[in-house]
Amino acid sequence: MRVLVIEDDAELAEAIGVGLRRERMAVDVVFDGLAGLAQARSSDYDVIVLDRDLPGRHGDDVCARLVAGGCRGRVLMLTAAATIEDRVDGLGLGADDYLPKPFAFAELVARLRALFRRAQPALPPVLAHAGLVLDPARRFASRDGRALDLRPKEFGVLELLLAAQGRLVPAEELLERVWDQMADPFTTAVKVTVSRLRRKLGPPALIETVPQAGYRIGE
Repeated sequence: MRVLVIEDDAELAEAIGVGLRRERMAVDVVFDGLAGLAQARSSDYDVIVLDRDLPGRHGDDVCARLVAGGCRGRVLMLTAAATIEDRVDGLGLGADDYLPKPFAFAELVARLRALFRRAQPALPPVLAHAGLVLDPARRFASRDGRALDLRPKEFGVLELLLAAQGRLVPAEELLERVWDQMADPFTTAVKVTVSRLRRKLGPPALIETVPQAGYRIGE
């Protein structure tokens, strides 16, 4: 899951970023409304955590512009104000969920994952193919009953490939969805990660490379 955090409290924003990365999410962080709007338009995010009271451009305006522009990412609004009117206003602008401050980090993670599931085509809670089993909620993967010790990026790549259900996934899509804005578009990170995955999955090979096109889970 790729997440954009738009929050002007730098300490809170960075803490959210660190915590979500520990949950194996790819996270970008910006600190004002103008930068947040530009960043959300420049990359494809699954969920956007949007503070309502932002400098530069108010969070309400950011949300309205994202919705009007057809932004694919789900929007979770944050605010220190917790009245019913505030929540109604935020949802009326097109936000998908609303979380008042202060909040429990575990609740934030649960809401982000729920929004991510809503944004995706219907998939079973556990992904499986040819003896390979991946449980995103438990962060567990195995093949033929053998538990796989996967790094976060390896898990993310494998999850996307399984969720694609045989669709060819370009390396650029893997880089955008599993890594973050700091990733070099010319990096070999995807190739290296897929190579490590193949070794850990073992024979017979499951990940197929289509030259100049991408990767998919084959038979």
